[in-house]
Amino acid sequence: MSPGMDFDLDIDARGLLCPLPVLRLRKRMGGLESGQVARLLADDPAAHVDVPHFCAEQGHGFLGSEEIEDGTAYLVRKG
Repeated sequence: MSPGMDFDLDIDARGLLCPLPVLRLRKRMGGLESGQVARLLADDPAAHVDVPHFCAEQGHGFLGSEEIEDGTAYLVRKG
C-alpha cells in the first residue's frame, strides 16, 4: 500500500468483530463508482483474511493493508 494513497470513502469499523467490518464495507461501497477507493479501518484480527476474500469474491481490487496505531487500514478499489 502506498503511503498517503488517496481514497474516496473512509469507513471506521474499529471495535466491530467478524463479519461486521466486511458487511459495513460492502454496504458503504454500494455508493461508490467503479474504480473509486474505500479505506476500511478495522481492529478485528479476522479482517486480514476476510477483506481480501471479500474482494476476490465480489470482484473488487484489494490494494493492500497497513498497520496503523489502533488497527489496520485496508484499501479496496471498487470493481
